[in-house]
Amino acid sequence: MNIYTDIFLTFAKIGGFTLGGGYAMVPVMEREIVDNKHWMTKEEFMDILVVAQSTPGLFAIDMASHIGYKMKGLGGGIVGALATAIPSIVAILLIAIFFQTFRGNIYVEKVFMGVRPCVVALILAPCFSMAKKAKINRFNWWIPIVCCLLIAGFGVSPIWCILAAGLGGFIYGQISKKKK
Repeated sequence: MNIYTDIFLTFAKIGGFTLGGGYAMVPVMEREIVDNKHWMTKEEFMDILVVAQSTPGLFAIDMASHIGYKMKGLGGGIVGALATAIPSIVAILLIAIFFQTFRGNIYVEKVFMGVRPCVVALILAPCFSMAKKAKINRFNWWIPIVCCLLIAGFGVSPIWCILAAGLGGFIYGQISKKKK
C-alpha cells in the first residue's frame, strides 16, 4: 500500500471513529501509530504531542500533520491533517442538515447523555498516560494540579502556566547543574 494512502486511511479512521475531540484521540492515535503501525517510538510520539499542544490550531489536526510530516515530509503532513479533518467536516454537515429533525427527540438526547461520561473518560485516559511518561512523581505532582486550578478556577491563561513551568524548569536545571 502507498504510504500516503496508509497515512490517509489511518487518520481518517481515527478522525471518524473517535468521539470527544483531540484529546480523546490521543490514546487511539498512540495505539495506531506506535503500537500497531510502529511508525514511531513512544518518546517520539510524546515529543510530537508536546509540540502539537504548543502550536495554534486544532489539536488533533496538529498531531496528524506533525506525525505525517515526520513520516513523509510536507505531503505526509497535509495528508494527515486532511484525513483527520474530513470525517469531522462530513459529520458536522450531516448534523447541520438533520439537526432540526432530531432536535427534540428524547432518544437522541438520551444517547448524548450516555456518551458524555465516556468522552470524559477518553479525555482523562491520556492524562494519566502522559503523567506517567512525563515522570510525575511525589516531588512534582503539585505542578499540574496548581496549573489546573489556575486555569479552571481562576481563569489564568494556559500560556502563562506553560511559560512559568518552562521558566521554573530552566531555573531548576541551572541550579541542578551548579550543584553537580
